[in-house]
Amino acid sequence: MTYPTEFPEPTLVPVNGVELEVFEAGAGRPIVLCHGWPEHAYSWRHQVPALVAAGYHVIVPNQRGYGNSSCPTEVTDYDIEHLTGDLVALLDHYGYEDATFVGHDWGAMVVWGLALLHPQRVNKIINLSLPYIERGEKPWIESMEQFLGGDYYFVHFNRQPGVADAVFDANTPQFLRNLFRKNEPPSTPQPGMTFVNLAHSPTPLGDPLMPEADLAIFISAFTTTGFTPSVNWYRNLDRNWHHLAAANPVLPHPTLMLHGTRDAIPPSETLTDSVPNATVITLDSGHWIQQEQPAQTTQAILGWLAQQD
Repeated sequence: MTYPTEFPEPTLVPVNGVELEVFEAGAGRPIVLCHGWPEHAYSWRHQVPALVAAGYHVIVPNQRGYGNSSCPTEVTDYDIEHLTGDLVALLDHYGYEDATFVGHDWGAMVVWGLALLHPQRVNKIINLSLPYIERGEKPWIESMEQFLGGDYYFVHFNRQPGVADAVFDANTPQFLRNLFRKNEPPSTPQPGMTFVNLAHSPTPLGDPLMPEADLAIFISAFTTTGFTPSVNWYRNLDRNWHHLAAANPVLPHPTLMLHGTRDAIPPSETLTDSVPNATVITLDSGHWIQQEQPAQTTQAILGWLAQQD
């Protein structure tokens, strides 16, 4: 796969029993950027040059199941212990005690989990879209099924394993082209599983999030791996709930939380109960914040980091 010249060339780094495809640039304080689903390290392409210019060693892994990183076959190899273990091992590889971790979407979930399971390896948290989710009394999929129903995608991925993956695999270009949009008009929710409907839809809504040349990188990556490895992250939600039982649920780390005003994921009204040192910034954006509003996202991150330092 060919990347634009301004994006770093990848290297394969052995960590935690797998290999991660890692894009790195710059020198200085380490900052690790963690992508979401169904994304790729390339989703941080707009932020990397500015962070390098600000004096950071920028480390951007394709996490397990993505790109040219390892794609284990066992579902349980994608639980929060494995995903956070990969990031800890990545710090060890580069010789860092700790780093600032930035996560979007599922990447934010992993960063929250990393701070819970390995708090000493995280010096600051910057998360986009997905706020901290309190563990609660019931496993997450059980709770979601009760309140959101069996067609909610988290539940569907768990209760009907393989069904959605096959649809995504059969319609990869159309699915990703329909998914990566901005300025989408309001629409009435349709019956069925949202992402399966999206993969089948012949007509995308709104405007393209990125040029075709950039979209081609995402399409190529998922055409190679298929969707099952990344969907397996969702199939560990209840397992993760058990793994996190002993963790202190309060995260004292300095934290920046970025939300998009048009993101379907709502902000948390109780964020500072569990993350007392959180600053919340809201941008005029949909879900794909760092790609839809790259300059504003980068400015918010650099401004907050400068305040912390």
